[in-house]
Amino acid sequence: MFDLSSVDLLDAFTRELQLCKLREGEHVVVLSEPGSRGDYVAAAFGAAKACGAHVIAATVPGGSPAPMPSTHTGAGPGLVSVLNDSTAQDLLKSADLVVDLTREGFIHAPVQQEILRAGTRIIFVCDAPDVLIRNLPKEADKDEVLEGVRLLQKSSVMRVTSDTGTDLTVQLAGAKPEFQCGFADDPGRWDHWPSTMVLCWPEISDGQIVLAEGDILLPFKEYVRQPVTLQIAGGHIEKVSGGAEAALLSTFFEDADDQWARSLSHMGWGLMRTADWFATAMYGKDDLMGMDARAFAGNFLWSTGPHPILDRESYAHLDIAMRGCSVSVDDTQVVAGGRLVER
Repeated sequence: MFDLSSVDLLDAFTRELQLCKLREGEHVVVLSEPGSRGDYVAAAFGAAKACGAHVIAATVPGGSPAPMPSTHTGAGPGLVSVLNDSTAQDLLKSADLVVDLTREGFIHAPVQQEILRAGTRIIFVCDAPDVLIRNLPKEADKDEVLEGVRLLQKSSVMRVTSDTGTDLTVQLAGAKPEFQCGFADDPGRWDHWPSTMVLCWPEISDGQIVLAEGDILLPFKEYVRQPVTLQIAGGHIEKVSGGAEAALLSTFFEDADDQWARSLSHMGWGLMRTADWFATAMYGKDDLMGMDARAFAGNFLWSTGPHPILDRESYAHLDIAMRGCSVSVDDTQVVAGGRLVER
């Protein structure tokens, strides 16, 4: 029997590459490893051809030195086979667009910045098919996240509170606001399909974060069952207390044996209105990256570990997605009780 699953994905990948402004005659590399989804490789290859581009499908040996055995952690540096192979790197630098279908991507690898500096656009794709299609971005998403970036750029303080006890003050000076909109349309741009979020990289934050029942710990892909309280001082987690998940987090920090494991990294809020908070419960852990949780409209997402603005390299990377928070940037409230403030 024929495997026609990639046919169902062809339209979605074509629309995605069109959002990435793929033009006739441009060069596309579809990057995969043996564990990548074959239907994604076929759909991306066919979509690039449908756009009139030159396309090469490159499969490199798999494997990542990420400290966690589960895939789709977002914590590793990417494929060693590319990191240690200048020929593979040169191929990616020569492309106008790379469709990255590997299991980890190169989110925290310095080589990704080298590839981007060459002008290559990179779109990273790894979630389940219906997650991709349900959250297919719109061109207007970029305008909305850029509005959030401009707000952060002109502001000095972000304040995050919740009815469960979160009260965090974040200093925005030098925090380098950024965004993800789900497509990479500018030269030297990396993005992630699906994703719609505003984020920044602050150095100093102080106060208290209280994880409520139903918040999501990534890459564990687990919902919080008992409240967890984290005391934050100077951008570092000084104390973790609470139930089972508190013990899980404390053990992770200790086992990481990494000086930056308890340091806060990026933080911001999601704007992906099509995201499903319960998607994490509907799939096996190997089936998705968890972008529904990371980019859910009205969430507060914060992380630990690596911090490119401070030249802090670390694989002790957690993303924690929270609902029910209120987020204010100076005098402007952007999220109220877990819901976006529409403008």
